[in-house]
Amino acid sequence: MALRSFSIIVAVDSQMGIGKDNNLPWRLPKEMKHFTRTTSHTTREGCQNAVIMGRKSWDAIPTKYRPLPNRLNIVLSRSLKQQPDGALLFSNLGEALAHLGTDTTRREIENVFVIGGGQLYAEALMSEYCQRVYLTRLNKCFDCDVSLLSTDAWLPQYVVSSDPNVDQELQEEKGIQYQIHVYDRQPVAAAPVAAS
Repeated sequence: MALRSFSIIVAVDSQMGIGKDNNLPWRLPKEMKHFTRTTSHTTREGCQNAVIMGRKSWDAIPTKYRPLPNRLNIVLSRSLKQQPDGALLFSNLGEALAHLGTDTTRREIENVFVIGGGQLYAEALMSEYCQRVYLTRLNKCFDCDVSLLSTDAWLPQYVVSSDPNVDQELQEEKGIQYQIHVYDRQPVAAAPVAAS
């Protein structure tokens, strides 16, 4: 069964932190609109996108906002025994991507996004199925207790890219400057053909 390719969307502080006390330590409405717009936007009528998250990320979403609307919500957990209301449950990323790779689901789901947390991001960034990264860099430290995998580990596999739906200029909100970067996975070079 073919596994589905996906994108990652994440915001980091100046020290690559992504969370504190199982929550997002900043409240930037315009940046959150970027997240919602990017993970919700589709070009094919009748399709929606999927968002994949770990159980702690699911729990961190206020109950009134769960599941994230207009998206297929997928929660990954090895400990949950019961499927969360409004979401699909899988034990790992591979299972979720296999489900999303089936012919039926492929027709219904246009794009797939991994949205956290830290362990899932680390696995996803190193996966050959990760094709794009939307990375918002905030120019402020929030003393986070969860960080994104060091760029030294994954960035060499990607090239700077763009998305016409994303404003990549320096922005400021609530006194915090940030910029959204888009990276695409570098194509794997074809093996040289031996001369005969």
